[in-house]
Amino acid sequence: METGRLLRTTAILLGIAFTASSLASAQALNSTAQTIALNASLTESLTVALSANAVNFTLASGSATNAGSTKVTATTTWNLKASRTAVAVDAYFASAAAALTDGAGDNIPSSAFSIADNGGAAAALVNTVAFGAANAGLQLVSVPITAANRAGTRTDQMGFNINLTGGTLPQLPAATYTGTLNIQAQATP
Repeated sequence: METGRLLRTTAILLGIAFTASSLASAQALNSTAQTIALNASLTESLTVALSANAVNFTLASGSATNAGSTKVTATTTWNLKASRTAVAVDAYFASAAAALTDGAGDNIPSSAFSIADNGGAAAALVNTVAFGAANAGLQLVSVPITAANRAGTRTDQMGFNINLTGGTLPQLPAATYTGTLNIQAQATP
């Protein structure tokens, strides 16, 4: 009986040794790592959208109050690089002397045209801004850019007026006067 037990014990030990040997040789085989380069671009952008593209005026000779027919909302939207420090929104004309003209030499200067931004006081377009002619613009706003607002939106509601009381404007002849007001934004470094 002892021989039988010894044989069984030997068989069990050989089985355990064989299983352990099989497990040791059944380790995972790994390849070398292969890489994928990832590139993600977020494009810098700056846009201005207007709620209307035309404003009409019914002028009264010598009157200081000749309001525009409608207010226009400018929505400025940006997504900027970290190096940008401000977003400015400017209104401007191509000429200070002839913001509006009848085409026959009679002009309404930019100094007679004013904008009230977001219900504030009206201001004439007499400044030099980033765009347009010298002394023919008005900066509506300059928004400082920080890490908290590199992507943002700004809304400016503009009311318009033409003042015909200064200089030769009270003697302005009856005519149709046309002009182009530009609204443009700039992000500065």
